[in-house]
Amino acid sequence: QTPPTFGFLFDIDVQLVILKRTFVLPLCFFPSVVVDSNGQLRVPVVFVTNAGNCLQQVKAQELSDALGLEVSPEQVILSHSPLRLFRQFHGRCVLVSGQGPVEENARNVGFQNVVTIQDVRKAFPLLDMVDQSRRPKDLPPLTTDFPTIEGVILFGEPVRWETNLQLIIDVLLSNGNPGAELAAVPYPHIPILACNMDLLWMAEAKRPRFGHGTFLVCLENIYKKMTGRELKYEALIGKPSIVTYQYAEYLIKQQMERRGWPSPIFRLYAVGDNPMSDIYGANSYNSYLKAACQARSEGVANSQSEDHLQLRKDWNVSLESCKSILVCTGVYNHHRAMPADPHESVIETVFHGHRDFNFDPSLVEASYVVRDVNEAVELVFEKESWTEEWQNV
Repeated sequence: QTPPTFGFLFDIDVQLVILKRTFVLPLCFFPSVVVDSNGQLRVPVVFVTNAGNCLQQVKAQELSDALGLEVSPEQVILSHSPLRLFRQFHGRCVLVSGQGPVEENARNVGFQNVVTIQDVRKAFPLLDMVDQSRRPKDLPPLTTDFPTIEGVILFGEPVRWETNLQLIIDVLLSNGNPGAELAAVPYPHIPILACNMDLLWMAEAKRPRFGHGTFLVCLENIYKKMTGRELKYEALIGKPSIVTYQYAEYLIKQQMERRGWPSPIFRLYAVGDNPMSDIYGANSYNSYLKAACQARSEGVANSQSEDHLQLRKDWNVSLESCKSILVCTGVYNHHRAMPADPHESVIETVFHGHRDFNFDPSLVEASYVVRDVNEAVELVFEKESWTEEWQNV
C-alpha cells in the first residue's frame, strides 16, 4: 500500500449525538475504508473538537466505543489541549472556569497552581450574592491567606453563569485579589486564556444551544460596561484558532512517525458541521499555510501565531494546504436538503464568530459541501486517487 500523503481532521461530536439519538452509526463507512483488517488506520486521523468538559482519555474512549476502533488520547484534541504549549503560564496561580474536571484538565496540560470558582466562593462567600438561597446568614471571618490569582483560564461554559461572571469580574477588577478593594481599576488586567469560542453548538434539541462563545460575549460586555475598556485575551484557543490547527498538524506528524510512514503530509482535510468554527478555522489555517509557503520561498520569516507556538520550527515543514469539508448533519443545514450549488447559502449574513476574529465571508465558504461524513471520506479518497488503494487492500 502506498504511504499516505494526506490526513483527516474530524469534528465528531455532532455525529455522536446523532448516533445516540437514532441508534444508527452515521460513520458506518468510516471503519471499512479508513481502517484496515488489522484495525489500523490507513491514513493519519486527528479528532478536533471544541468540547472541553471531559478528560482527553475519556473522549478517546467515547470515540473508540462509538466507532468500533481504538482511538488513542494522542489522536484527540479538545479545545484546551493546545494549552500544553503555553508553558510561560504553567507556573502561575490560575483561576479556572467551566464544568467537568476543570482542575484536573488544567493540571494535565501543565498548570501547577490551580484555583477553582468554588475555591473563590468558599474563601469569599459575600461575593456571590445573586442567589439569595446561597447567601451566608452570618458574617464570615476575613480571608487573609488566599493566593493572588495571576491568570484566568476559561475552559468552557459553566453551570452557574451568574456566579462565574461575577467572580471572574471580581478577580479582574482586583488584580487577582478578590477580597481587596483598589482605588483604581487595573489595566491591562491579568492574563486571560479562553478555550472554545463557539457561539452555538448542536445537541439533541431542534435548534442549536448556547456555547462558550455566548458566555464570552456576556463577560466581554459586562467588563466593558463596568470599566469602559475592552476585555483582552492572551490567547483564544480551539477552533477556529490557528494555534489549534498547528497543534493538530504536530499530532498528525507524530502519527506518521509512529507508523513508520516515510512520506511527508502535504494536505489535510478538515471535516465539520459548523461554518463559523470548523470551516472558518480550516480556511484560516489554509491561508496561513499559503502565506508561510510564500514566506519560505522568499526567505522571509512568518511571525503569525509564532509568539506562543514554536512547533512548526521543530520539523521539516511539508504541509501545503488544509481543505475544509462541510457536512449537513449538524449546525449547518440540519433539517434541509443538500444545496444544489455547493457554494450557495453557505455564507451566513450574521457573523457568529468571536469578536477578535475579523469577519471574512470567504472563510466560511467550504472547499467542499457534502451530505455526511461518509461522502466526505469518499470525496477525499477520490481526490487523492486512493479509491483503488483501499479497494485492492
